[in-house]
Amino acid sequence: MHGYQLRAAFEESVGGTWALNIGQVYTTLSRLERDEFVRALPESESGQRPYEITETGRAELSRWFSTPLERTDRPRDELAIKLALAMTTPGVDVTTVVQSQRTAGVRALQEYTRLKARPIEPDDLSWRLVLDSLIFQCEAEIRWLDHCEMTILRHRPGLAAPVSAPVEERERNSR
Repeated sequence: MHGYQLRAAFEESVGGTWALNIGQVYTTLSRLERDEFVRALPESESGQRPYEITETGRAELSRWFSTPLERTDRPRDELAIKLALAMTTPGVDVTTVVQSQRTAGVRALQEYTRLKARPIEPDDLSWRLVLDSLIFQCEAEIRWLDHCEMTILRHRPGLAAPVSAPVEERERNSR
């Protein structure tokens, strides 16, 4: 495949969730060719250069699929950083930051759930798995934000419990 075909195949497999910059595709193809994971084929009549995976590339791809991701391999968590900084920055109401993020998370969860309600086509299974991942991540984030809010309220007694907190938690914090 050539770069545009690779981009289209990737975006189709993830349901368009993550846009892929075509420049990044060609930069990556150049690195893969340098490392002998792919080889460039002659240009087509339309001037596009297809690439094919090499045996070395197949072995590397197999290794990648069979190697679990380590928690340390994950990118930094911008939301955790944002909350940590909100806790230590004067004048920032961290409970407002939490509530704002929770509201955005609930909206995203509703949208993902709406997307999931569509009938599934056999070719959409990869997209459905990506969508399930997004739903689980959203649910986990909302649970974590609830936990953060309750922890903050326990350790900062002067803050009033938000309306979204359970009644018993609001009552306990108002005493």
